[in-house]
Amino acid sequence: MTQLELARKGTVSPQMKHVAEREGVEVDFILEGVIKGKIVIPANVNHSNLELCGIGAGLRTKVNANIGTSSDFCDLNTELTKLRTAVDFGADAVMDLSTAGDISAIRRAILSASSVPVGTVPIYQAGIETIESRGAIVNMTTDDIFSAIREHAKDGVDFMTVHCGVTQASVARLKGHGRVTDIVSRGGAFLIGWMLHNERENPLYECYDRLLDLALEYDFTLSLGDGLRPGCLADATDAAQVEELIILGELAGRAREAGVQAMIEGPGHLPLDQVASNVQLEKCLARGAPFYVLGPLVTDVGAGYDHITAAIGGAIAASAGADFLCYVTPSEHLSLPTVEDVKHGVIASRIAAHAGDIVKGVKGAREWDEQISRARKALDWKSQASLSMDPELSQQIHSKIPVDGATCSMCGRYCAMAIVEKYLGISASKC
Repeated sequence: MTQLELARKGTVSPQMKHVAEREGVEVDFILEGVIKGKIVIPANVNHSNLELCGIGAGLRTKVNANIGTSSDFCDLNTELTKLRTAVDFGADAVMDLSTAGDISAIRRAILSASSVPVGTVPIYQAGIETIESRGAIVNMTTDDIFSAIREHAKDGVDFMTVHCGVTQASVARLKGHGRVTDIVSRGGAFLIGWMLHNERENPLYECYDRLLDLALEYDFTLSLGDGLRPGCLADATDAAQVEELIILGELAGRAREAGVQAMIEGPGHLPLDQVASNVQLEKCLARGAPFYVLGPLVTDVGAGYDHITAAIGGAIAASAGADFLCYVTPSEHLSLPTVEDVKHGVIASRIAAHAGDIVKGVKGAREWDEQISRARKALDWKSQASLSMDPELSQQIHSKIPVDGATCSMCGRYCAMAIVEKYLGISASKC
């Protein structure tokens, strides 16, 4: 039985109990959230040694890191190093987006090595294998798509991006409205090309019940993908994006009725003043289903620094109710990320998630900030480092310029807190 089916029967699973303990909330809170579809626990029955996490309302905002090979660079050891780096620096989940090499073997190696939930996009493998065997993606069959989904499920994938909302109706909206960057989703592009060439409906939408049956069998979470997400600010919150979101909201409801866990994927590129409204729109249309956003990036001109543009949008999205942030690295739009890029992407996204958690009142968020503030007041550099998101970097920066005394090299003998403590007698213990 799925986590949702168990919850409906009033059964508290070990997974629910574990998530409650990690989040510091009552298990009944998790149970109710799962029943309502506002919390998901991605945990395929075949993924062993999994460190469970809950995603959704009232929980800490989670962070995903994308890894995987490309046609220009394919090295499994590098991807496994990225996996370790992502987990070491606090990613709650990873997605294997591999499009080159032995995709099945790479996925299985990542699943075997990963202690956090693993997501994939099965349409990549279905499309690439069709190109290799039959010359073009338009020759892909419905069975090819569902064969890939079943293989990923059997391997233990915990959540899958499935672009079920890319329909003939939503594509018609796209063609009628016009865009600057058209389609930036690979999965969306694969399906739209197939649909237009074959003049047929999207098999993932047309055969949605078949997808639900597989999710019920393996209890993987549907991540209802936004194949029509905006790839630039000019395309944000347009008719095609909203049309797809309406469809995804309906499909999330069908999944919930069937006992399948589901979350919704969101943009993408959005100007600052549209971030919160996009979150609110999703929560309304999908009746509170967890929202998984890429960034969102709040400007198009941050190439090389897009982990920062995404963190700005991510903080606003999280504070408005987004539940799951997909990281963006400095290499976004430019290159396959390196191991170092993965680290920077995870940290930037974690900062955004935590900033949102403070606003949402997530348990323990403000307390963490208060702890490091007290350490700063006490000039306790060891505690400050241990409480920071990157303790090693914190220590390195503090010690890079030699200091004489307890203060840092920025203020030296003119440290404001040291002066105040000396003349007013206000110590950290009295704050």
